[in-house]
Amino acid sequence: MESSHERSGWSERAAQALAAAGYRRGGARSAIVELLGEQSCALSAAEIEHELRGRSRKVSRASVYRVIEELEGAGLLARVEVGQGSVRFEPALEGPGHHHHLVCERCGRLQPFSDEGLERAIRRLSERMPARISEHEIVLRGACEACAPR
Repeated sequence: MESSHERSGWSERAAQALAAAGYRRGGARSAIVELLGEQSCALSAAEIEHELRGRSRKVSRASVYRVIEELEGAGLLARVEVGQGSVRFEPALEGPGHHHHLVCERCGRLQPFSDEGLERAIRRLSERMPARISEHEIVLRGACEACAPR
């Protein structure tokens, strides 16, 4: 998984990229970038809003979506489609911070996972593809440990 150094580096890169694109650094934008940079896995817009309220940072859902759109447009945020129309977002990290997701179909829990064997297989497959692969995402669905029948 990614280190806290990689995540803090993402926050700095994101703030610089948004400033270079003409966006102001203050308020909701900074709070959202800081929060996303601290996360080890993806959050929904509602979860971002809820987490910021818990930190006494009142940010509207519209502001959350606006900043998400800005970060996605700059290539700084990855969209994780978790199914049933649900989407979560996380910093787009280069290198060893890359991970995939397991989604519990019962409780909705999102759990990150890494597997070097899977990454090797994807690299081998991408070499045989007729197109240049720039990114990939694996989302596995099932029951988490808490929800799985015993």
